[in-house]
Amino acid sequence: MSTEELYKRYRTELFSLAYRMLGSVMDAEDIVQDAYLSYDGLSDVGSIRNERAFLYKIVTNRCLDLLRSSAKKREMYVGPWLPEPLMDKGASDDDPSNRYLRSESISTAYLLLLQQLSATERAVFLLREIFHYSFEEIADIVGKSSTNCRQIFHRAKKSIHFDPDQQPSVSIAEEKVKEFVKSLLQGNTTKLLELVSENVVLYSDGGGKVSAAKVPVVGFEQVLKLHQSVIELHAGKMTFSFRKVNGLPGILIRLEEGIQYVYSFAYRDHKIEAIYNVANPEKLRHL
Repeated sequence: MSTEELYKRYRTELFSLAYRMLGSVMDAEDIVQDAYLSYDGLSDVGSIRNERAFLYKIVTNRCLDLLRSSAKKREMYVGPWLPEPLMDKGASDDDPSNRYLRSESISTAYLLLLQQLSATERAVFLLREIFHYSFEEIADIVGKSSTNCRQIFHRAKKSIHFDPDQQPSVSIAEEKVKEFVKSLLQGNTTKLLELVSENVVLYSDGGGKVSAAKVPVVGFEQVLKLHQSVIELHAGKMTFSFRKVNGLPGILIRLEEGIQYVYSFAYRDHKIEAIYNVANPEKLRHL
């Protein structure tokens, strides 16, 4: 199979692995591109029996290297760190590889859970849980024994507490998000209390580049007060568009000054439990 054919067949799933590993759209795209260039430069391509596994190995190890080299940078990050938002580009649902991007495991909440794992734990967990590789195949990819990989996977799975049943359907989530914006703009606190948990947490990622809360904002009253002040400050200068963000309905907000905010949400008991706001312009360059 030619490199071009391999690119068309596996690019989306390789990107979704790298994006889940890194939480960065641009880094994931670079690593996938680099993996294909490396493959294309091999002199003994004919000896590779399983091209898909070989490409997964390259991408996984590139991700592990990048995570290790950028660990210090992450520790110095200003304020809450959130993954770069992955915006729906209207890709055809007929493409079977898009199932890797439609899964709830691409949601912001899920990606943040993955961040709690070490780099190797994340790789083993994803290769098994999402991409369904055997422990023997994973062992070859990450350079550990199959027994060790099995132990790593079970340890990682115990620490990932994610209940997909708590997530509403896309249509219901879209309705909730639109009602959330409408109620905020109208100052309808009664309706907002129906939509948003009293213990809601707002995470704002400005990365020290734009104005954003440097610690999570906790509680309905505090989150409401912050949004009311922002709406008042930018009255008549804000435009809202509803977009799919990390597989679920979200919001793209633009101000006249060119500043952008991308909102995504997590749910529990049919209410918004967490609000994720990415404003760091470096994380929005790909939009």
